Amino acid sequence: MSATRYTYLGPAGTFTEVALRTLPEAGTRELVPVASVPVALDAVRNGEAAGAFVAVENSVEGAVTATSDELVNGTPLMIYREVLLPITFALLVRPGTGLADIKTVTGHPVAQAQLRRWLAANLPDAQWEAASSNAEGARLVQDGRYDAALAGAFAAPLYGLEVLADDIRDAAAPTTRFILVGRPGRVSSATGSDKTSMVVWLPDDHPGALLELLQEFAVRGINLMRIESRPTGEGMGSYCFLIDCEGHLSERRVSEALMGLKRICPQVRFLGSYPRADKGASTPVRPGTSDEAFARASDWLSRCLDGRGEL
Repeated sequence: MSATRYTYLGPAGTFTEVALRTLPEAGTRELVPVASVPVALDAVRNGEAAGAFVAVENSVEGAVTATSDELVNGTPLMIYREVLLPITFALLVRPGTGLADIKTVTGHPVAQAQLRRWLAANLPDAQWEAASSNAEGARLVQDGRYDAALAGAFAAPLYGLEVLADDIRDAAAPTTRFILVGRPGRVSSATGSDKTSMVVWLPDDHPGALLELLQEFAVRGINLMRIESRPTGEGMGSYCFLIDCEGHLSERRVSEALMGLKRICPQVRFLGSYPRADKGASTPVRPGTSDEAFARASDWLSRCLDGRGEL
């Protein structure tokens, strides 16, 4: 395995690359662009890279399903870091191209989903063509395949293009969340502002099945930050759930919640405990759910077993 190689969705000039370069260790790693999220993650599974940096969700369109499905299926992987990146798009064209000249527009499908209203208002007759990434769309415009691409403005000089329109967005503050994924290993130490991720499969389809799962978090005062359902491929109505919650596996409330899930669910895949990207955000602990509260309760139970009760 290359201990210094990180893969990411390429080519050069993607938002993924920009987010990856915000990591302190990026300057000492070999950053390798690849054609897709599955290729990036398979490089980790195959030992060709130590980590893969991929988008997992955005604040406008929700989950990046290619990443979700890769985390659910195949050899287990683990999340070690996350990055939140504000996203605004630019319309990139070859020099001399005007808005009226644009008949075809390309970019990543997620870009189209985030910019439906802008496209309808400004390029209502242009045909959309999907590209594997926004930077790849810019490269295809450079090659003459399409008239314009929606990508980051920073990609324009890389591909000899001009910015025809900048700061394009439908939502007020669009943000994409990226994660650094590697092979399973030792969990990093808790920071006090952490997140834990997992995949949970329901035991069977019965009334209250999802509620039973959620109660494992609720009774321990754990806030869920995201829950996403994905089909298992085993027939209609068969789903698993990707869950992000506040807290770290080393905390009693989180570890006991995962043990509770493991008792009632046929499969639980631990995806990691790692520092939250919004480091300033505190993780409140409700009364009775701190490690100290669990320790006191455990000590009380031991005294009861010994016949010392409330002594």
